[in-house]
Amino acid sequence: PAPPALLPYVPCVPPGALLGKVTATTFALERPRCIFDRHADASDAVWLVVAFANASDTFRNPPSRADVPLYEGLSTTLSYMTLETAVATYACSTPSSAVLRVGGDTTCGCQGGQDPCNGPLTSPGPYRVKFLVMGCHGPVAETSWSDPILLQK
Repeated sequence: PAPPALLPYVPCVPPGALLGKVTATTFALERPRCIFDRHADASDAVWLVVAFANASDTFRNPPSRADVPLYEGLSTTLSYMTLETAVATYACSTPSSAVLRVGGDTTCGCQGGQDPCNGPLTSPGPYRVKFLVMGCHGPVAETSWSDPILLQK
């Protein structure tokens, strides 16, 4: 299959003052809008990839949803994927909140590890993130990696 299209977007922490923008276990990201419209079908999903900054160079996009790295593997694989969202959520026409909370689901681990989870981050990082559009035949498009994000001690 062809490599995914590289979209001209870099995920980032919102610039202004925001309550809980970066904590010891979570951080906020600006919600991308309008960037996937020309590269994705309605059936595609947008994932957020979270990786330790030193592991982002070695991260390989999974060939299918069955191969998505899970939250529980963060300590060994140094990356995971979370926030699986319908591509329509990020469309220009969809009103939505301005930010995404990474690491905000405190029930991770209670689910038996079968589903991707947006659980609290286990170390200060630094982390890098990117958005990946997955279709039924694998990755379709992706953004660049973010700058390193260091959590508060």
